[in-house]
Amino acid sequence: MIDEARVRREKLQKLEELGIDPYPADSKRDTSCAQAVERFGELMKQGTTITLAGRVLTIRVHGGMMFADLTDGGAKIQIAFKEDHLEKNVFELFRDLIDPGDIVEVTGTVFLTKRGEKTLEVKSWTILTKALLPLPEKWHGLQDVELRYRKRYLDLIMNEEVRERLVARSKIISAMRQFLDARGFLEVETPTLQPIYGGGFARPFKTHHNALDVDFYLRISDEMYLKRLMVGGVERVYEITKVFRNEGIDHDHNPEFTMFEAQIAYQDYRFGMDITEEIFEQVALQVLGGTEIVHDDVTINVKRPWKRFRLVDAVQEIGGLDVSDWQTIDQAKQNLSPRLTAKKQSDLDRMQSVGEVIAFAFEELVEEKLIQPTIIYDYPVEVSPLAKKCADGRFTERFEIFALGSELGNNYSELNDPLDLERRFVEEKKKEAAGFDEAHQTDEDYLEAMKHGMPPTCGLGIGVDRMAMLLTGAKNIKEVIAFPTLRPLTQDNG
Repeated sequence: MIDEARVRREKLQKLEELGIDPYPADSKRDTSCAQAVERFGELMKQGTTITLAGRVLTIRVHGGMMFADLTDGGAKIQIAFKEDHLEKNVFELFRDLIDPGDIVEVTGTVFLTKRGEKTLEVKSWTILTKALLPLPEKWHGLQDVELRYRKRYLDLIMNEEVRERLVARSKIISAMRQFLDARGFLEVETPTLQPIYGGGFARPFKTHHNALDVDFYLRISDEMYLKRLMVGGVERVYEITKVFRNEGIDHDHNPEFTMFEAQIAYQDYRFGMDITEEIFEQVALQVLGGTEIVHDDVTINVKRPWKRFRLVDAVQEIGGLDVSDWQTIDQAKQNLSPRLTAKKQSDLDRMQSVGEVIAFAFEELVEEKLIQPTIIYDYPVEVSPLAKKCADGRFTERFEIFALGSELGNNYSELNDPLDLERRFVEEKKKEAAGFDEAHQTDEDYLEAMKHGMPPTCGLGIGVDRMAMLLTGAKNIKEVIAFPTLRPLTQDNG
């Protein structure tokens, strides 16, 4: 078996012996592969000499002819060497010292092969980077899913759809910013290290600041700080940022993820529903050119208007369980229990209020059935500590958005009554004492800010990674995160 790494090092040494720098500092590239393909007819007609640079993917030698595929990340083009058209050793040096994976610069003119393939005939070339390790095997590429995520750099080289998806993600975020900036929103930055974590139900990552000798938490949300800005008179504000939740990893959860949060003064959750639909529709139109996205055998359409259900109505109409007349926790548990698996019974047993059981019934009986974009609104007060109450005080002006059976965002009319907020914090403390380790923490500084007065406000939250999954057809959140969280490799696990 050939030791390819050793062979490549020998070729590196040969290049150096010939006085060729295998790692020069710059390139004279004047045309990208994409530009060469796009302007091919014009370049061929005019006989224009161009210089390309990129990574060699394959090399095929046929006597005095040699072909290679060159990619610069944006596109791919074939290059050709005709031995009898080249100066002495130009052909042989490429054939003998260049390997797939090397990055080279080539200069020449374009032509069409007999098979009609767009090709650059090389007149001269130089090496830009000698790769000391080979690319994955040509025909099978990079198939191991775990290896793809660990070695994303190889994944990007071998799998074009990976690059396309990450490009789409970038365009999605850019389109969101354009949408918000055009409507007078101010983009801000809030602290990643927080003395009190809040804005969601989640376990945090904890760290220690040596100089101050105090513990901090990586934020689980930026919501509490955005609302402090609302108190200060900033009426439309947003942030697209990383948040961190110390939780499990699955197809739509990653401990480090990107969140969009916004706050809008003098608006309520009805406005929030409308603008959320508009964000998804406009971003899809700008990035994809349409509102339909194919996910295997189902086509998702984010065009407005979306279906909307009150949570209790969704549980009855979709889940087949009437929860509207539940009066006691015992009655609620007794009615829901027969619909749950044995594994979920322990979760039900820990619940202490009717509202928690209603929300749990929705999660277990309805959520995975929401395939097309759907808005669910009016959540129980017990699971919505920062949302303003509805006229029916059992529920709050909170809505979540769903598609493909997953939640994509959490939004509400913000609770700006400091006395009600104080009572909610007390209830959260009781839940924490009862063993709910994701209970919302009491933030006295935030409470003090609310006592200075915050206007009626609509809060928005969208999981950017899940939005990217929806709009790109990805099945796993790791497909839209360049470097997802993975268990570190050790001698024990490989």
